[in-house]
Amino acid sequence: MAQSALVIGGTRFIGRHTVEELLENGYHVTIFNRGNHENPFADRDGVAHIEGDRREDTDLRAAALSARPDIVIDCVAYYPEDVEVAVDLFADVDGYVYISSGDAYGAEEIPKLEDRTAMRSCTEEQAVDESGETYGPRKAEGDRIVQQAGDEGVNAMSVRPCIVYGPYDYTERMDYWLDRVDTSDRVVVPGDGQNLWHRAYVKNVASALRVVAEEGEPGEFYNVGDRRAVTLEEMLELVADAMDTDIDVVPAAENELAAAGLEPDDFVLYREYPHLLDTCKLASLGWEPTAPEEAMARTVEEHRFSDRDGSEYDPGRENEEAVLDVLDTL
Repeated sequence: MAQSALVIGGTRFIGRHTVEELLENGYHVTIFNRGNHENPFADRDGVAHIEGDRREDTDLRAAALSARPDIVIDCVAYYPEDVEVAVDLFADVDGYVYISSGDAYGAEEIPKLEDRTAMRSCTEEQAVDESGETYGPRKAEGDRIVQQAGDEGVNAMSVRPCIVYGPYDYTERMDYWLDRVDTSDRVVVPGDGQNLWHRAYVKNVASALRVVAEEGEPGEFYNVGDRRAVTLEEMLELVADAMDTDIDVVPAAENELAAAGLEPDDFVLYREYPHLLDTCKLASLGWEPTAPEEAMARTVEEHRFSDRDGSEYDPGRENEEAVLDVLDTL
């Protein structure tokens, strides 16, 4: 008999790929969400859909009783209270996995390790705040709840992704760079192009969630990121190779950007201090990630069929042209 999985969320990005991962590995999947987005699995065998609000305890309890899951993947627990409710409700499942974040780490270390790098603190006010500034503290508090639940015998685990990219990424962070490479011969990057913000291909995240649900230790956290981290310049070279094109990656220092009214932080996926997650703990469970070359090829393929261009992150091509003019005179 096929195992049963409940995915809280499940139709947009990480959740969508997680459902596919579970189906490919023989699970019957129930999706539980509010139904605010199109369900790509509406006509798929082996997938049921229950509509409800995870923040309404009666809705979540009804979904649990209907799905009777062996494992639960929680894609949309954004507040500590969400995790508290979930670890209590799913105390008897074989595996409950909470999606946390690399932003839960409170210390800048290279690399960040699950059992050594300090987590962010979280005040009572931050725990209920919905702003982006409290995202990391809220995720860290959820991790502490998972850790305590594990100590109390609940099969609860946490997966901490870094920046996630891949097909159907509604954030469009990667789409900005994909569009730039697709439409420009010369691409401006802030700094020397060697800044490193560890990224995770979405299918690598989905497989990590399944592996941790099946093999993880209760109360433990597991980092997930691509096995090989790449710099911003290397990322653009991967994109260009996937697009079968040639580009000139043009590094621009702060003063050169300033000549066009730009700052390094105006470029999405730029981070001054390296952010690198150690993934050895996850690999020890048998997790095997997709190589960056294949991951980027699949990302590019879907991007070209989408209408996403990352324009909300665009610093303005005219501004970049001004930077190029400055650089060309040096």
